[in-house]
Amino acid sequence: MCALYGWLDCGKKLPHKLLNKLTQALANAAEERGTDAAGISYVRNGKITIYKRPKPAHKIRFKIPENATAVMGHTRLATQGDKHNNYNNHPFFGRSDKSFAFAHNGVLYNDKELRKSQKLPETQIKTDSYIGVQLIERYGRLNFDSLRKMAEDVLGSFVFTVLTEENTLYLVKGDNPLYLVHFERLGLYVYASTKSIMDKALEAVGMRSESHTVIKITEGEIISIDSNGLIDKSQFEPDTYSFFSPKSRARLPKYADWLGFEDEDYIDEAELLLSMCGCLGVDEDDVSLLLECGYSALEIEELLLDTDSFHNEVNELKCSCCIDEKEAVYG
Repeated sequence: MCALYGWLDCGKKLPHKLLNKLTQALANAAEERGTDAAGISYVRNGKITIYKRPKPAHKIRFKIPENATAVMGHTRLATQGDKHNNYNNHPFFGRSDKSFAFAHNGVLYNDKELRKSQKLPETQIKTDSYIGVQLIERYGRLNFDSLRKMAEDVLGSFVFTVLTEENTLYLVKGDNPLYLVHFERLGLYVYASTKSIMDKALEAVGMRSESHTVIKITEGEIISIDSNGLIDKSQFEPDTYSFFSPKSRARLPKYADWLGFEDEDYIDEAELLLSMCGCLGVDEDDVSLLLECGYSALEIEELLLDTDSFHNEVNELKCSCCIDEKEAVYG
């Protein structure tokens, strides 16, 4: 579980100081989904610039140059790739027909398989997300077609964001959350992984009451917003991923070895889900509670697509258990 956030200032009406404050506020609010590392990217003098550190966002002072018109950010909950090696943290730099920065929220499971099948070069970067950069570089161009192919080649949960050297922002919406708003009067687009992150950040900079429109992005959609604020859309075919589906298992030929199970023909779904808690950024005890209360592994996996729903459900069950215990004592 990580968080994405950023903004694109098309109207150029906001003071630099406010945009700096907005960047920091978004990063700080995004800590609710990851504190292992944080980073931002922006275009400076026509070149992609990336600043990231293996620290919680609130311990980093993010500063953007006066002429920056877009920022793409990420806070990380590390799953694969040591956070202390800063090259494993987001955003990542890439170059195809143009240079770009790339960030990802989710977990990809076939990065090693793709690296072999596509004959991609070995890299010191161990983060699963980096396969997206390598695929775009292999395709040779950064556009809707290459983003569509990349989104259909990877297996896992994701939202991808890409910022080009031309200050065009791409949002690739898989099954993870993404919240995008447009402040029409200001000519400003702001996005974050969840509404709660957005609300906290806007409150911190005094923009919560400013009139804005929510732009709905559905799974399988790719949106581009250029430096003038023009929106274009495309689509890809989502792969309805499940840990337990035959299709997904077929795309991971060494599934059992990868997860540490001895028998690939029989994998207990509950045990498999519990083994993935670290990658999903949830507490194993919370998943166990849901299982004990009669939730199936598939139902829990669906809840995990929206972590707010997952935590709400767990909290309701914990409250219910407390009430039952009190009634048992005092009833």
